[in-house]
Amino acid sequence: MPNTATLNRKSAERAARQELILQGALTVFKEKGLEGAKIDEIARVSGFGKATLYYYFTSKEEIFSALLLHGWLSLWRELEEIAVGGDSPRATFISMLKKIAELVNTDRPLYEFLFQAPQSYTREENERSEWKAYQNRLYKVLMELIEQGIQLGEFPQMEPRLIMKAMGGLFHGLVFLGKDRDTITENEIEEMLGNLLG
Repeated sequence: MPNTATLNRKSAERAARQELILQGALTVFKEKGLEGAKIDEIARVSGFGKATLYYYFTSKEEIFSALLLHGWLSLWRELEEIAVGGDSPRATFISMLKKIAELVNTDRPLYEFLFQAPQSYTREENERSEWKAYQNRLYKVLMELIEQGIQLGEFPQMEPRLIMKAMGGLFHGLVFLGKDRDTITENEIEEMLGNLLG
């Protein structure tokens, strides 16, 4: 019977292989999209044979979904501590946006994928997807921060959903229109927030 150290090592090896497959798949999906991607190409770019891919995933659609889940879950985990940090709503909101910008700067291809990939599915398919729960949680936290901030006078007296949409649009533009650059600066985030929130 295998000992705990052997089981831990094997588990770590499996996780590392899955991570390599997801990284390779990200490259292929970004270039070809879900429809244009082929399992053979994902295997080649990942550095594995097709049989290895099929050991971990049953289809390119499953890999696509796993990549979305992995990305949104990682994003949620990175932001969770900030979300419950106890600062004022405005300070927490700003800290969360700065953290997202920092994460985008460290892995722009992944975050571009996370925000663009859901367009490959119908709204109903997205709503049923496991990754959607993490996106919904994040959006709910941001909305609650805006609502609390309005009550405390930290945000302008506007419809919270309007503020959220405006912030989302500005932030999305900063991330995607700035993709020729390496980083989004903290000053750019501050300026964007200052312009919108006063």
